[in-house]
Amino acid sequence: MSMVIKETTLETVLPKTTQSLCPECKKIITADVYEEDGKVMISKTCDEHGYFKDVYWSDVELYKMAESWAFDGVGVENPAIPVEKGCPWDCGLCDIHLSHTSLANLDLTNRCNLRCPICFANANDAGYVFEPTFEEVTKMLETLRAERPVACTALQFAGGEPTIYPRFFDAIAKASELGFAQIQVATNGLKMANESGFTQKMLDAGLHTVYLQFDGLKEENYIQARGRPLLETKLKAVQTCRDTSPSKLSVVLVPTIMNGLNDDQLGDILKFAIENRDVVRSVNFQPVSFAGRIDNEEREKGRFTLPDMVDRLEKQTDFISREDWYPVPVVTPISEFLSVMFGEPQLAFTAHPHCGLATYLYIDEDGIATTIPRFLDVDGLFRDLLELARQSEGKKFKAPMKIKAFNLIRKHFKKDKAPKGLSATKFLRKLEGVFSSTAKEATAEISWGLIMVGGMHFQDLYNYDIERVKRCVIHYAVPDGRIIPFCAYNTGPEYRKEVEKKFSISFDEYRARHGEDACPEGKL
Repeated sequence: MSMVIKETTLETVLPKTTQSLCPECKKIITADVYEEDGKVMISKTCDEHGYFKDVYWSDVELYKMAESWAFDGVGVENPAIPVEKGCPWDCGLCDIHLSHTSLANLDLTNRCNLRCPICFANANDAGYVFEPTFEEVTKMLETLRAERPVACTALQFAGGEPTIYPRFFDAIAKASELGFAQIQVATNGLKMANESGFTQKMLDAGLHTVYLQFDGLKEENYIQARGRPLLETKLKAVQTCRDTSPSKLSVVLVPTIMNGLNDDQLGDILKFAIENRDVVRSVNFQPVSFAGRIDNEEREKGRFTLPDMVDRLEKQTDFISREDWYPVPVVTPISEFLSVMFGEPQLAFTAHPHCGLATYLYIDEDGIATTIPRFLDVDGLFRDLLELARQSEGKKFKAPMKIKAFNLIRKHFKKDKAPKGLSATKFLRKLEGVFSSTAKEATAEISWGLIMVGGMHFQDLYNYDIERVKRCVIHYAVPDGRIIPFCAYNTGPEYRKEVEKKFSISFDEYRARHGEDACPEGKL
């Protein structure tokens, strides 16, 4: 029996039906998913509010490729909530959720030193302050580490702007003390760029990665999306990560992409990452999620899906093509293999196949980028690894598994397609950490010396698919002990509003506790 993955229960043919939400009343309704003019569309009708139609994925062939890698997870052994109303109205995690937490978000505050029109969380717009106490933060961290069968190992402090949290460095240190193997902060970079020594303090406290909001290399991108010039700030923030000691703090560039705003910038952003690969380990493009009501014309104009990302990068670079991309769950055979080899469940990225796409770049000594699928048969390797795991399960001696895995990599390595200076042996050395440590360290190990480029498309009410919510691997920890999937927390039921109001205080009360100068960068 598989330890962390199982065959998917997803319906994998088109057309098909799924469950969605009405964008107006948020009632659960049936949606049709079907092909139209080479795209995958989603349409639904609410008895009260009428007909809605949107693009699910803008390329049907990429949609089918992604779905061929669908796996379900085994869920959690200690769910906090029983299902009563049905997904997504019983989050906590509930007892029908199909994935454990691959990455946890923990909002330290909804205050911010920017006022971005495309943000999920903003105290000035909400009218109250949500800022958990350090004791509440500690309890949320402990809840994540207590998750079973796999304790959460990757954490991202978020907000608002988490760097303005009064005990920000203490929160990082507590996460490190509790054993999180990957600690990130999602930040706009203002404190890093403008406060001397701030980035070094983050590293000293135990931070591993800066998840840096980075919308392009044109100043107008920031003026339109963020309300002010910020390009110089972003460049300075990256430089501060380069200047930390004894090691450089890793950076993930996070551009929010919208048609007509910055979709012409994807290639330049990735080239910037390659040029700064001594600190930039990844680029994670995020197609915009439309919050609130938006008319059909505006939504159609701005809608940007993951295949659009693939299209722009193919056109804007000379080293990536549509054949280089895979969905997030493609790596689950590694998780199953490691689980069998170590004899205990390991971290598994059993996301819905249409939540994200990614590929890896190998950069040679001349700075030339080559995608890994060009010189490695990814399909063959991962399917062989899964078969090896299944054959090895239940056997007493697991030592030969690592040797067999390395032999599989050699088998699927295409020597004639490999970049200059890269042999199968050298490539194996880069992957050594994946097969000699637990899976919780695998992501960090495989990323070193390589650049990952990918996209994660969070849902809005127009393209909402409840099957995606059931398989979500990016979750929020909240002060009342629940763990809530991303697209339920921010969209649909909007648990964010419920949680923040429950644990919020007024502006006046916040200033009374912390003083009028508690947030000198802005109002709150």
